[in-house]
Amino acid sequence: MSSSQSSTAPSTQSSSNDSSSKGVAARSDSALLSSTGKTTIADTVVSKIAGIATREVNGVHAVGGGGARAVGALRERIPGARTNHSQGVSVEVGEKQAAIDLDIVADYGVAIADLATGIRRNVITAVERMTGLQVTEVNIMVHDIFLDDGHDDSDTEPAPARVQ
Repeated sequence: MSSSQSSTAPSTQSSSNDSSSKGVAARSDSALLSSTGKTTIADTVVSKIAGIATREVNGVHAVGGGGARAVGALRERIPGARTNHSQGVSVEVGEKQAAIDLDIVADYGVAIADLATGIRRNVITAVERMTGLQVTEVNIMVHDIFLDDGHDDSDTEPAPARVQ
């Protein structure tokens, strides 16, 4: 998160646990306090929620930059491997707030500004509803545009013939 962006984030924390002064990334998990106990949410939980919420938005072709998508494609070819829902998502989680960075590939023809607005709305709603954390920012980096030319070799490649 850039320092200019994080300084504009709303601050609802008291000075004794203000994560912006010591860096949100200093904590590896977040804590929600109540009179009956403490709830801790790991960064990976927030990143998975954000990743799934991003993929739900029409116009998002893929989540992740070039390198992350290449590693993800290799992972998916391994039998029994699971999809990495947090691919292309990085988060900084404090005690009461979270900031999220997303790397995406957009579908050609989609208005990128409208797509970004829809992604932010969906991610903020999902993370705040599921975790109780306040999302202070969702930064989106559009790495590429997917142009469907009808030739996707990975999906249309015929299965190898079996020789007996």
